[in-house]
Amino acid sequence: MYIIAGLGNPGRKYENTRHNTGFRVLDGLADRYGIAVEQRKHKALCGTGMVEGQKVLLMKPQTYMNLSGESIREAVEYYRVDPECELLVIYDDISLEPGQLRIRKKGSAGGHNGVKDIIRHLGTQVFPRIKVGVGEKPEGYDLADYVLGHFSPEDAQKMQEACNRAVMAAAAVLSEGPDRAMNDFN
Repeated sequence: MYIIAGLGNPGRKYENTRHNTGFRVLDGLADRYGIAVEQRKHKALCGTGMVEGQKVLLMKPQTYMNLSGESIREAVEYYRVDPECELLVIYDDISLEPGQLRIRKKGSAGGHNGVKDIIRHLGTQVFPRIKVGVGEKPEGYDLADYVLGHFSPEDAQKMQEACNRAVMAAAAVLSEGPDRAMNDFN
């Protein structure tokens, strides 16, 4: 089994914010592969199904972004998956231009509190991830206000395209492996 976790914050007020990009990509995966993500378990909304011939658990942690690791660790332990090769985390990244993708097999949190919590709970930073660029915060902006804000109309279009590409990238990680996916999508 493969766990694919999209990071975000629960609730209507956070829908379509920069920080909920992981949720948007996960919703795209669920739509493309006909997986209902509505079961509540592991402190997340979850759905099981098949993606590119792999059995998957799609999950949207409901613990709020900064506590995402608690939910993901619970699922990793329950299903006894190896985070190095059976977990994929999808999230927003302010160091990338809006719409840009970056796939990595491991790495630091890069200042992302949700990823920092996952690393803390798993005890490793070795797990595949797809980072979706949301753009750097403008000078003088509070970081929290920026990532919890909405996209401009032009960036919203770029983000829709990026989320569609991130769905394809996630499928490629599962079917071809992260190395090939990095070559195709980075």
